[in-house]
Amino acid sequence: MKIERFALSELTDGTPEVTGGVEEIKDNHSVDFNIPQVLPILPLRNTVVFPQQIIPISVGRERSIKLIEDALADTKLLTLVAQKDGKVEDPEPEDLYKDGTIASIMKVFKMPDGTQSVMVQGIGRAKIIDYTQSQPFFKGLVQTQEEVTADTVDIDALVGNVRTLFEKIVGLAPYLTPEHVMLVQNTESPARLADIIIWNLNVATSDKQSILEFADVKNRLERLNYILTRELQILELGSKIQLEVQGEINKTQREYYLREQLKAIRKELGEAEDEHAVEINELRKKIKAAKMPDEANKVALKELDRLAKMPPAAAEYTVSRTYIDWLVELPWAKATVDSLDVEAASKILDEDHYDLEKVKKRMLEYLAVRKLKSDMKGPILCFVGPPGVGKTSLGKSIARALGRKFARMSLGGVRDEAEVRGHRRTYIGALPGRIIQGVKKVGSNNPVFMLDEIDKIGQDFRGDPSSALLEVLDPEQNFDFSDHYLEVPFDLSSVMFIATANLADPIIPALRDRMEIIELPGYTEHEKLHIATRYLIPKQLKEHGLSEDQIDFKNDAITEIIQSYTKEAGVRNLEREIASICRGVAREIVEGKKGGTQLTTARISDYLGAQKFISEVAERTSRSGVATGLAWTAAGGDILFVEATKMPGTGELILTGSLGDIMKESAKAALSYIRSKAATLNISDEIFPKTDIHIHVPAGAIPKDGPSAGVTLFTALVSLLTGKLVRNDLAMTGEITLRGLVLPVGGIKEKVLAAHRAGIRRVLLPEKNRADYEDVPDTIVNDMEVNFIKDVDDVVRLALQEVES
Repeated sequence: MKIERFALSELTDGTPEVTGGVEEIKDNHSVDFNIPQVLPILPLRNTVVFPQQIIPISVGRERSIKLIEDALADTKLLTLVAQKDGKVEDPEPEDLYKDGTIASIMKVFKMPDGTQSVMVQGIGRAKIIDYTQSQPFFKGLVQTQEEVTADTVDIDALVGNVRTLFEKIVGLAPYLTPEHVMLVQNTESPARLADIIIWNLNVATSDKQSILEFADVKNRLERLNYILTRELQILELGSKIQLEVQGEINKTQREYYLREQLKAIRKELGEAEDEHAVEINELRKKIKAAKMPDEANKVALKELDRLAKMPPAAAEYTVSRTYIDWLVELPWAKATVDSLDVEAASKILDEDHYDLEKVKKRMLEYLAVRKLKSDMKGPILCFVGPPGVGKTSLGKSIARALGRKFARMSLGGVRDEAEVRGHRRTYIGALPGRIIQGVKKVGSNNPVFMLDEIDKIGQDFRGDPSSALLEVLDPEQNFDFSDHYLEVPFDLSSVMFIATANLADPIIPALRDRMEIIELPGYTEHEKLHIATRYLIPKQLKEHGLSEDQIDFKNDAITEIIQSYTKEAGVRNLEREIASICRGVAREIVEGKKGGTQLTTARISDYLGAQKFISEVAERTSRSGVATGLAWTAAGGDILFVEATKMPGTGELILTGSLGDIMKESAKAALSYIRSKAATLNISDEIFPKTDIHIHVPAGAIPKDGPSAGVTLFTALVSLLTGKLVRNDLAMTGEITLRGLVLPVGGIKEKVLAAHRAGIRRVLLPEKNRADYEDVPDTIVNDMEVNFIKDVDDVVRLALQEVES
């Protein structure tokens, strides 16, 4: 019988020497081995040894060397078992398969590095019944497996099929030779045939082990047929892919050679260059005209040389061409000339926006400095204010006043860093970020670039756009801004970046620190009246095709719209209501009504319906336990009512109205202070353990939080427990401590304006906010009475009224 000695790798705990050829084993069945029931067990890594197979094994583990020495001194027999995972360095019995091969040690070679090369020959299949020893090496009770075979038609058919499949695999697999085919054809025993074929295949250890475990020859051949069919399909698919790739490469090379020959023929004939050459020359001229910096110019020329050597039909051609187009179309050296006339700029800003003196002053200062220092870097501004106060439109006015182009990018809901920095060119459909896109669109490297809604930017698994903006919005870094698509620096230092936000708190601190925050508070009624008269009404008349003769807005009517139909810090809803009136008048004119319409207070309801907002301060505070507070939201200032009631109980404090943790803590602090000062406040100590107190802040569906309601909560509780009413023309704000001190809070200007809009003319503010009150317009200051409070004693004195007997 012929047994092949073949190449294997990663056997046992080392790599065996590779041998080849076919060795004739004569009269193998006549060898009479006296096989004991207990044999040493040698784990093998990444290989399976079959009966009658002769193979060298490299042994390096100390316990394995000890096993070989012991076997040589005894019967020279051992059991070879494959490991389930070849990476396990020191396997345990559960890491080994149950089925293995009994083998005889033929020769041992000691290697210079201390390892041993052992030549073994498989004798027969065996199953490990139990392990009897684990140290210094494994020994176990072994049971030999007798092969089950029969000469049937099924066996003959399977033998013929596996031989055919193996011959096809030899034709495709580079590691198999015609010598292997001869070996298989000369093997008559079906059992030996299956073993010889599987040990010559480079398949997984688990596949080889499955063949070893079948004692029934028919089952073994059926399993082998499946493995051969699968391997043949893999090899055929790989061969098909290789042929397709080779064909594409040959086609590309052929086209390249033909184009080069065509180019040479045209040159000899003196004809014009082909379209590809013309395109390359045009791009070269554009690169020169773009006046790029040295680094960008070098990259562009290198990409152009690569493009020139590439056939237009190649898939990479379009990608490379698009990249060069982006480079040449960017305004590397194109800039608008700033209009440095301060008076003219001031006039333009006044034409577009009423008030906003702080912003206008800042822009005129920039122009003045720009006139003295021409290379001044662009400022990074951030307009913070409620919706509808004109933040975005102000950016357009600044661009017009400076004589610059205007670009805008909305950041609301942006969660992908690539929106800012672009995609790398390795992605299909990659583009630069929207910063570079905006600069290219306006065709100037010094536009006014507005980043709208920067406080609503998000982040997810695609990156953090806020962090990507850190480089953009830093004048010390953005002179060499690197977009992922361009991969060359672009100078953004001349760009005037203006960000807008409703609140500054959501902006990450590092980004907020890079910007100059300019707050745009809400408008007063007086300011809204001027804005409506000078801007909103003329705009809506024009948009609705009306003239001033057809509709005349009276000032008292505009004031009524502001007070009764809108409740906002800005003027967006006011403009909507004016538009509604214009639509109503337009309909009347179309229906044939003659003459102009004079819009008075009495006629507003004809167009806008019933009043939408009615002051309920006096009604709410007509009972004890109710106080009016001031809040600061993203939409500007607002008033809120704090209601408290009591009932018989066990001293529990109930808080409702979608209150946040900080607001709940303020309520607890206020109650604790009241209990500690009950005698001073003329409140009986007996009321607390027998009474439940319920505090509710209406508009319960709207979440509310913050410490500034502490004074309001205290006032409502004192009013409830003493029976005194809170003044109905008074609103308050401030944080309280357990010592009764009143601490400063934010948003003073917005809160005072909210109180004024609600018809409240008296306000209690923390003493430490006195400086913030100076930002309130004089028209409001002259119409308000403000008391600054240091502690809650001032609150009790100023807010509560004595009960009339």
